[in-house]
Amino acid sequence: MAAGVKMANILIVEDEKAMQEIIADFLHKNGHNCFTADDGVDALVTLKNNPMDLMILDIMMPHLDGFSVCRTAREMSGLPIIMLTAKGEEEDKLKGYDYGADDYMTKPFSPKVLAAKVNALLRRSCLIRQKSIHIGGIILNPGSHQTYIDGQEAALTHKEYELLLFLMENPGQIFSREQLLNRIWGYDYEGTTRTVDTHIKTLRKKLGGEGKHIVTLIRSGYKFEVTV
Repeated sequence: MAAGVKMANILIVEDEKAMQEIIADFLHKNGHNCFTADDGVDALVTLKNNPMDLMILDIMMPHLDGFSVCRTAREMSGLPIIMLTAKGEEEDKLKGYDYGADDYMTKPFSPKVLAAKVNALLRRSCLIRQKSIHIGGIILNPGSHQTYIDGQEAALTHKEYELLLFLMENPGQIFSREQLLNRIWGYDYEGTTRTVDTHIKTLRKKLGGEGKHIVTLIRSGYKFEVTV
């Protein structure tokens, strides 16, 4: 794992299986958790159902091309996007950047260079996360892991803090209990989704009146709602 980079969930969208496997294997060896999608439609479904930290996106794909996926993904979240193409034309690169891509690689490319770009974008994304998040009467300081409610510091456990941070970083987005369990506790956690419910209940209590932002959706999960 590169210095300053934590394990990340990375979505690899590539219709060539051999290329998909090469990228996934290399990034896995670099300590990352990789998801794969064979086309643009599959990619958007995966993004909707699984929180991602970065996406590697091929342009030429069946059903829905990379430009369309990039534009839609950018509307869903601010995750870093690296676009892959067999074309080296300046026009394609400019189009990708215009749709929200953060970086570009032209095939054939070195997996080591791709991994370096991935880690650089993840470090930049992490630095952005370190800025304070202020919604309503809640202030989170990712750098110090401190939480303030109406000016008073709140004593949150590590998991309560991570849960609140994740929800506040994705306001309005609905997450199932399974998604939250996997994201906060990890895929190898052997507990049940009741763990999520218990932590949400305790978190709401500690947030007091600001707990209203965490909304329960029957049979769907939870979301952080920003009220005007």
